[in-house]
Amino acid sequence: MTSSSAPQDPAAPAPEAPKDPWDLPDVSGLVVGVLGGTGEQGRGLAHRFALAGQKVIVGSRSADRARDAAAELGHGVEGADNAETARRSDVVIVAVPWDGHAETLRSLREELAGKLVVDCVNPLGFDKKGAYALKPEEGSAAEQAAALLPDSRVTAAFHHLSAVLLQDTSLDAIDTDVMVLGEERADVEVVQALAGRIAGMRGVFAGRLRNAHQVESLVANLISVNRRYKAHAGLRVTDI
Repeated sequence: MTSSSAPQDPAAPAPEAPKDPWDLPDVSGLVVGVLGGTGEQGRGLAHRFALAGQKVIVGSRSADRARDAAAELGHGVEGADNAETARRSDVVIVAVPWDGHAETLRSLREELAGKLVVDCVNPLGFDKKGAYALKPEEGSAAEQAAALLPDSRVTAAFHHLSAVLLQDTSLDAIDTDVMVLGEERADVEVVQALAGRIAGMRGVFAGRLRNAHQVESLVANLISVNRRYKAHAGLRVTDI
């Protein structure tokens, strides 16, 4: 009996091994800008990236306020208005309040063109029952950013981090994972690698931007957890 399978060509190249998902790029030389860098979350992220040795610029609508925040943070952090921060940065983290999200991004469309933008804004409402998720017309804050910034590479990450822990100078590390979403693998991997620069953190791929709403919304649940247990809860993804 003869085999029906064709013989393999010994000269043919071996099939490429699948890429290791933890083989991430070196991002140590990238300049990280934080829009909303004078707010609690923005200051916390700026602090942690600066501690990791990243070059950081904090942005604000007021350049003076940004420079004051930068001086308080130390570690070589600089302050500038939002437009200059966007122009000078390789990666721009959007950490502005949800109410000002669209207006801020619309005003910076030109400065953010060609930039890797990381949206970490959580659209939330609050009433006497606590926090609840809002759903923007575009589906999520990240998708709103992508619609407003067609010439930028928009990703989503850093939603579930406690501003209190980020700013706590007594903590050397923060034990948590960062869910990263985006359309292009290379962009997602840059953000994953940036998350991994912060001691104790991992950046974990969590899907495309169409899945950002539930990631943003989960913050409402974490707020409830924190209130009940007097905690600063984060997330860990198991079995990876």
